[in-house]
Amino acid sequence: MKNSLSESAQQLLDIAKQAGAHSADVLMVDGTSVSIDVREGELEHAERAEGVDIGLRVIQGDRQASVSISDLSKNAMEQMAERCIAMANEAPRDPYCGLATSQEFAVDWNAEQLELFDASPAPTAEYLKEMAARAEASALSIKGVSKAQGASSSLSDMSIHLATSNGFSGGYRRTSHSISCVAISGEGLNMERDWCGESHSHYGAVPTPEEIGCLAGERAVARAGAVRPPTGFFPVLFDERVSSSLIGHLVAAINGASIVRGSSWLKNYLGEQILPSNLSLFEDPSRKSMAGSKPFDAEGLLAKPRHVIKNGIL
Repeated sequence: MKNSLSESAQQLLDIAKQAGAHSADVLMVDGTSVSIDVREGELEHAERAEGVDIGLRVIQGDRQASVSISDLSKNAMEQMAERCIAMANEAPRDPYCGLATSQEFAVDWNAEQLELFDASPAPTAEYLKEMAARAEASALSIKGVSKAQGASSSLSDMSIHLATSNGFSGGYRRTSHSISCVAISGEGLNMERDWCGESHSHYGAVPTPEEIGCLAGERAVARAGAVRPPTGFFPVLFDERVSSSLIGHLVAAINGASIVRGSSWLKNYLGEQILPSNLSLFEDPSRKSMAGSKPFDAEGLLAKPRHVIKNGIL
């Protein structure tokens, strides 16, 4: 009988400790995904993937290392643990590495309350193909769209489990369904391309293929005839697809690993004003059905709302 993720994670922790690990944590992800691509109304590509990804982190005093595999056999785990311990013993010293204490671990969470998992029957591959074809057809129906580069529909189902050598063990499940389409306007050297894509944790919550295809087509047409503006000072309005990437650059700059390495341009700005006072960045991992929501973080701590930047101050 196949072990559960929690049993396999504990087995790997036991192997690592027997091999000489001072402390360790294990992250396991068991996932299934299906993706269908359609072009010119016909199936272009179909892919299904299943597998388990295993990540082991070993901490030897103030040194740490990580190794990942996708083989659940005992022999593979033993080799993984030995390799990870050897790497950790040679890794650079990091005074900030270590596991959270048992008093800090999340002990009371409700993954179901976050609505990350859709328990209804998963869409079939034929249904995904139909969704992609409808999105492409809708894009082509927009006046000014000359062709569609294609459309896709996909789903995924993942079970995630985290376990640590000092007592934390917890997991949750999440699903995702997405539809996307790429449309092209114009001809020859005057062609312009744009896209639209939406995803949601619940299969029925994604906008209709017609909405996605039409928006992709309208965006492609809107780009037609674009010219380079003159040099000058102008107010700039960022599209929502671009504005989220700006936040991504900011979050990457305050990532703990970047700060410790001294490679971040914000390494000495904690408590300093880095944005206008009318801007704040609030992290809320408790929002229902969101891709970034989770009951606990990668250290086993309870995920809870917090200000990353408040009134412009980091």
